[in-house]
Amino acid sequence: MKRIHIITLLIALTLTACYPRRTPAPLGADAPVDNVPVIVGEYALNAEDATHERYGGSLFVTAGSQPNEYNLQWLVSGDIQKGVGTLEGNQLTFTWESIEGTAQYLSGYGSYTVTINGELYGERYVDGVEEPGTEAAYPNPK
Repeated sequence: MKRIHIITLLIALTLTACYPRRTPAPLGADAPVDNVPVIVGEYALNAEDATHERYGGSLFVTAGSQPNEYNLQWLVSGDIQKGVGTLEGNQLTFTWESIEGTAQYLSGYGSYTVTINGELYGERYVDGVEEPGTEAAYPNPK
């Protein structure tokens, strides 16, 4: 079952990572810290790494085991990554790493701001790289 899940994720990665948007869609205003929309869901990812290389992908956010904790999974440019984050106000801070079995192991940390439309945007760092990449995640319609 786990193998089928990973194969499905790899196919999705191939389809989404190959077609990043040229110009990201505009983001909504930052959500008020006392009225943040639900962030659990699937997102289309538009990003630029520290070398200014653009990439696309998908982000999946699920509820964690603790209050205000979230599990994250990215499917980006040939890699599948997982992370855990904490939401405080409209700020989601997280750590992440490549999952076992991917071609290249990477890890790091980052922070997203939540908008009034439920979008996520911010910086994501790769351990050992000084400059951050930037990411914007747009909720997929249900």
